Amino acid sequence: MRIIIVSDNHGNQNILKILYHIYSSLYKDNVKFIHLGDSQTTSINDLNNFICVKGNNDTLDLPKFQRLTVLDKRIHFSHGDEGLDEIKKDIGVIFQEVAVFQELTVYENIDYFCGLYINDKEIRRKYVMDAINLVGLNDFIKFYPKELSGGLLRRLNIACGIAHKPKLIFLDEPTVAVDPQSRNNILDGIKKLRDEGATIVYTTHYMEEVEIICDRIIILDKGKIIAKGTTDELKTLAKLEEKITVEVKNISEETLKEIKEFKTVLDLSYQGNTLVIGKR
Repeated sequence: MRIIIVSDNHGNQNILKILYHIYSSLYKDNVKFIHLGDSQTTSINDLNNFICVKGNNDTLDLPKFQRLTVLDKRIHFSHGDEGLDEIKKDIGVIFQEVAVFQELTVYENIDYFCGLYINDKEIRRKYVMDAINLVGLNDFIKFYPKELSGGLLRRLNIACGIAHKPKLIFLDEPTVAVDPQSRNNILDGIKKLRDEGATIVYTTHYMEEVEIICDRIIILDKGKIIAKGTTDELKTLAKLEEKITVEVKNISEETLKEIKEFKTVLDLSYQGNTLVIGKR
């Protein structure tokens, strides 16, 4: 499999390069990065401007790609990007900033965003109600966004992004600044989406959420991967140490040696009547 990350004048170069490092770590030599221009944009919103494609063409000249496959669907560049709309139907993006229409009710907002991909009214009605049930907004379907709390607004934001039942879902810190009840509801909904077969790309600063939701974890620092693996694998990589500081006078070398021999002691230092013990 070959994965190609394509950038153009509208893409965020920093984000695309981060994606490149992520995919490179997973697929090693099967990743190419195509840079087609520069950008001043710094918003994470441009995540939606990258294309990860699977194909057999080794060239880096994008126009020479005649047919590519994304999410098991083909794009025919020679036919005016035929197939791109089908791919968009399989992708859901929920940003950290709430993006809903203030003039529409909860139901109307979800119906609008679902309607961008689902034309059949009966199917759309079912999908909208499925999304409402998933995020727990049943009692608020006639409310306007300005009447909702911050936590309920985030639930609405998520419902709008997943109502069309996408296979690949990007969630950017969906639980920031929400109440505990809404947070638990959001996490339960995401787990259900995962269990139903959706692929979730989830960004967060809360490691307890990572343990609950994620099968595989990537930790980034300044755009580079510093650790990756399952929860258990990452725990084995972490060197957890507790330090004990004791003020003590005239401790002998023999006593210090005996302390060092304890299995739970990692290191020991003694200076100026201060004993510092690092333990597991």
